[in-house]
Amino acid sequence: MRLPEELTLPESMVPEETADPPVTPRDAATVVLLRDGSTGPEVFLQRRVRGMPFAGGMTAFPGGGVDSRDSETSIAWRGPGPDWWARRFACDPRAARALVCAAVRETFEEAGVLLAGESDDRVVSDTARYDAERRALVAKELSLSEMLRRHRLVLRADLLVPWSNWVTPEVEPRRYDTRFFLTTVPGGQRADARTGEAAEAYWRAPLEALADWRAGRNGLLPPTWVTLSELAEYDDAAMALTAERSIDKVVPKVVRQDGAWRVVLPDRQVPEGQ
Repeated sequence: MRLPEELTLPESMVPEETADPPVTPRDAATVVLLRDGSTGPEVFLQRRVRGMPFAGGMTAFPGGGVDSRDSETSIAWRGPGPDWWARRFACDPRAARALVCAAVRETFEEAGVLLAGESDDRVVSDTARYDAERRALVAKELSLSEMLRRHRLVLRADLLVPWSNWVTPEVEPRRYDTRFFLTTVPGGQRADARTGEAAEAYWRAPLEALADWRAGRNGLLPPTWVTLSELAEYDDAAMALTAERSIDKVVPKVVRQDGAWRVVLPDRQVPEGQ
């Protein structure tokens, strides 16, 4: 069954003034945390605090904009290097390095999941010992590279999988060029809701999250809607993490039609039963 080519946009999400000329998008990283549930993969979702400058009140995956210090090079690194990520995300290696670091940093800041270990073949199992560093990262008093060096931790880029690339529509005054990553929660760690950016956080099967959206129990932006629809195709997290994908830059359009604002999406596929 085909994904609808357009979705109605709530009036609250329509900018009062359109940007002219369009704002240059800022690089950002979003990380989809996966785990296996009783009926298939589940995703970690956060309902963003209302009043936030971007997507306030919407339900989304952890993530955020690239910080200027995410491109620092003095990091012990395990997994595909910046050149590989640059090819996957169609950007230069410096930007690719920053995107991977932002993905690791934002996942730790917003969900308490740290994709790093004491050596190339280990992952931190107890993140509580780094609570002070987590707060300092959020406050921008510490960079990810400083934290990793201080504790002699290796960034585990091999635990991340590139998934998609979405760009905020041109009419928006605040725009992001967001690369989506997939990963699972390392053994011994737990995703939590200890972030000032989320009113609540929970695990949900993709189809259940989409049912919540249809029933008006959550608000989903198009990239979240599409990603949930794509992940609903897989029987378990491992299948999603090993799926062969080509990544194209997707730029939705916002149009006024029949008295409503609609987001026009590229033609995509979702599993039968949607």
